[in-house]
Amino acid sequence: MKTPSKKAIVTLIFAVVGVIAGIGALPSVWKLIGWDGNKFLDNFIVDAIIGAVILLLISVFTVRWILDVIDRSEKVLSTKSTSYLLFGSIATIIGLILANLISQLLFYRLPNEFLATVPPIILMAIFGYLGFRIGTTRRHEWNKLLSSLRRDNDNSKRKADADPAEPVLSVTDNFHKYKILDTSVIIDGRIQALARTGFIEGTLLVPEFVVHELQLISDSADALKRERGRRGLDILAKMQNDAHINLEMTDQDFEGSREVDGKLLKLAKAIDGIVLSNDYNLGKVSRLQNVPILSINELASALKPEVLPGETLQVKVVKAGTERQQGVAYLPEGTMVVVEDGQYYMNQELTVVVTSSLQTSAGRMIFARPEHSAKPIKDDGNGGSKKNNK
Repeated sequence: MKTPSKKAIVTLIFAVVGVIAGIGALPSVWKLIGWDGNKFLDNFIVDAIIGAVILLLISVFTVRWILDVIDRSEKVLSTKSTSYLLFGSIATIIGLILANLISQLLFYRLPNEFLATVPPIILMAIFGYLGFRIGTTRRHEWNKLLSSLRRDNDNSKRKADADPAEPVLSVTDNFHKYKILDTSVIIDGRIQALARTGFIEGTLLVPEFVVHELQLISDSADALKRERGRRGLDILAKMQNDAHINLEMTDQDFEGSREVDGKLLKLAKAIDGIVLSNDYNLGKVSRLQNVPILSINELASALKPEVLPGETLQVKVVKAGTERQQGVAYLPEGTMVVVEDGQYYMNQELTVVVTSSLQTSAGRMIFARPEHSAKPIKDDGNGGSKKNNK
């Protein structure tokens, strides 16, 4: 069965409205002009047909404009999150209900038809708009309030159902639904793979001021910055289209704050969120302001496998070290291995024995020496000694 087009639906709506308007309004028009006694005109069938014809003629000239407005509205709504639409609709309905109640008390009982009709319409428009604005601009606060009420309800149910002999485990407040992404973590790109694994609970939230900063970076005159900005926008687009990633956009902004870092911290406080960032300085500032922050770099460092003195590793020396005769190699995950006497084995595969490791703010460093040089010195049988370099 073929689905009717938007134009056909709009035309049908005009016809239905015309029928209703004709039946309701035309009898008053015939009475006003003195044709109320005409049996041909003054009946509901003719009134319905005339009303439908008039509205259909109007639709011929207005349907294209109406369809254009509908298409633009659909494009705008498609960019908004589910919470934006939900809380906006609920708040608008509440505003209309309040306007209707006020009109019932103040206007509907007035004898003047104009005062009983026009002021209530104006009041509904004002209250509906105010409700929509309050619902959309404060939706994160409403969501936070509902989440808090839901947690309290779950706690009360759990306490009521729990065995008095067993301790009750309460739900902690450490969970943050919104994980706010900053520019650095988006450009880094690892957040996409991490989100797909399911280890990040809740919703990834990207503020529009972060997207704006990515756009500015992608338009930079510096080729390196331009490439980083475009990479960030590409990653963000892939995450939006990934069904396995729960990503939302927010247009919430903070007047008076120009720096993106300051806006991120204010947004995290406002919605009880947590910031995901690789910016070392932002991490320091966030801790001073008691805003929780997660660093992908710290997570990657924590997930690196531990190595103990005496373990052997297979590495390839790729460059000289800072100290004399040292060589530098790297493990697959990027950990630096400083090899004693490694300059003698440049660009060679080498088995090394770990001697120690050092954790720094930039990451972990492993110190090692070639395996054959770590073997004990054996007697050569002639009263002397030699190294076993086999």
